[in-house]
Amino acid sequence: MLHSLYEFWTSAAGNSPLEWVAVITGFACVWLAARESLWNFPVAIFSCALFAVVYFRSQLYSDSILQGFFILMSVYGWYEWLYGGTRNTALLVTRTRPREWAVVIVGVTVFTLGFGYYLQHYTDAALPHWDSFTTAASLGAQYLLTRKRLENWLIWLVVDLIYVPILWYKQLYPTSGLYAVYLILAAYGYVEWRRAARAAAASTETPVA
Repeated sequence: MLHSLYEFWTSAAGNSPLEWVAVITGFACVWLAARESLWNFPVAIFSCALFAVVYFRSQLYSDSILQGFFILMSVYGWYEWLYGGTRNTALLVTRTRPREWAVVIVGVTVFTLGFGYYLQHYTDAALPHWDSFTTAASLGAQYLLTRKRLENWLIWLVVDLIYVPILWYKQLYPTSGLYAVYLILAAYGYVEWRRAARAAAASTETPVA
């Protein structure tokens, strides 16, 4: 019994300093994104590089590969937030378009079934289809975030809700706790971005004197 408690608390303290640095920087980048700060992108690049190693060591290969895509999308998002608006101006928060929803839904479904099948039959991946779904949904959410679409936070809420038990099951306790905090940050981000979207819509409707 004492041995089991010892193993739990040592795992809860972090399997390695690398995981804790990834957790702290991961929290920082999501909080910065919720605040519409451009600094979320360089912090995200650093955090994702660390999480790629953490997930690979835990046999969550799909999530490990996902970090590489996050890094590329963070570079893209950095540029878009600066110059993706009208006439190369800063991007404003807007609603997701129907075509974008269709692309995200189809993409998530195809990736989950296809890559989940591959992981299940050709690797020793843990929870292959759940791993693939969270990977695909995360990519969809991240794309919408790079375009400053309000509803990206709703997808993150679903993803984070699934990640918490998966990461706990894999004994990545600090990271599981981080995703529980992400749930709160995603709700906060949605509220803040909805306010920003309303302000942006009001400003575009205001007639020029």
